Amino acid sequence: MSTSVVTAPVVGHSLELNLPRRARALRVLTLTPFFPSAEDPTQGGFIAEPLACMQRLGVSQEVIAVQPFYRGSARPAENAAGTWKNYACIPGNLGLPVAGKFLAASLMPTILRQHRKAPFDLIHAHAALPCGHAAAVIADRLSIPFVVSVHGLDAFFTSQTGAVIGSLCERVAENVYRSAAAVICISEKVREQVLSALPASTKTKAAVIYNGVDLGMFYPGMECKSPQVVLSVGNLIAIKGHASLLRAFACVSVDVPNCVLEIIGDGPERGKLSQLAVDLGIAARVQFRGRQSRNEVAVALRRCAVFALPSTFEGLGCVYLEAMACAKPAIGCWGQGIEEIIAHGKTGILVAPGNEAELSDSLRALLLDNNLRRRLGVAAREAVIARLTLDHQARQLAEIYRGCAA
Repeated sequence: MSTSVVTAPVVGHSLELNLPRRARALRVLTLTPFFPSAEDPTQGGFIAEPLACMQRLGVSQEVIAVQPFYRGSARPAENAAGTWKNYACIPGNLGLPVAGKFLAASLMPTILRQHRKAPFDLIHAHAALPCGHAAAVIADRLSIPFVVSVHGLDAFFTSQTGAVIGSLCERVAENVYRSAAAVICISEKVREQVLSALPASTKTKAAVIYNGVDLGMFYPGMECKSPQVVLSVGNLIAIKGHASLLRAFACVSVDVPNCVLEIIGDGPERGKLSQLAVDLGIAARVQFRGRQSRNEVAVALRRCAVFALPSTFEGLGCVYLEAMACAKPAIGCWGQGIEEIIAHGKTGILVAPGNEAELSDSLRALLLDNNLRRRLGVAAREAVIARLTLDHQARQLAEIYRGCAA
């Protein structure tokens, strides 16, 4: 396995950051609700995994992962260089508009002590609420800039809340984006969402940086020939499209009897999906494998024939990139962030959201044509190596950090 290392510019609309680099390491405080924990070591890999690359680029990061007190305590995952903190807040969506202020108040004494000992140059917050809001408060106190990353299509937190709370969340998120030195979006689709409610002046500081893939973990392997495996990885929630996948697989299984569907992940839809498999008469050919470690997901990707996740509300989707890195043809949906990565018919397949006929036709074609699977898989991996590695992600982040902190 070979790895191409390319110094790439920020993808999409980027900042003008051709500024001199500092002699000393840049010190960045990262605030995030997503990070590997002992309880869930798979979450937040897109934040934890580039850290080693950032260190080699002269960027030192202090990571504080946070969650509200009512979700219990979390412990750092093994080999995850960060700390977990609980903070007091009003439980549920009702408290979301002011959660950032509670978080800032909770963290301020610790961060002030750390800053006096070794000053931070920049704060990187993940998601506008609550971490971006907290970063705005803390950065103002420390007189340093902050940047905020947006990881999903619900950039203003209006989809998950009611009208009244949603309007308050939107107002706070808008202020966060306006005051940030840079807004980092994981796809152009997400960038469009961010800019949809902001003035034109904000466009100059909104950049797209795609998540990178660890090529040391996700690489090609021997496909299981009997049975052929269709693999899906994702939380078992309605927007991930597992119900559509089950119905499409039921159609395909008539023509391709030597195949199974494996679903990795857990969530509130587990019971409904299990019953649907029974109702469709395919329960014996569907395996619900629950949550798996990152290594277990990588092994599953190496042995599958096809990866499919017909998600209908996806900012990007790291697992598509990981499947591509394993030289597997991935099936996603048009209108999601992944359409910026998958070249339809060349590095993967895109189907219309909710179109089970298109999905079943795509699965059938890939399972029955070894050459098609191989051709798409090889091209998919080449696309990842060219611009979607951890090194690419780290270099683009370092460029933004240095430009904002200069």
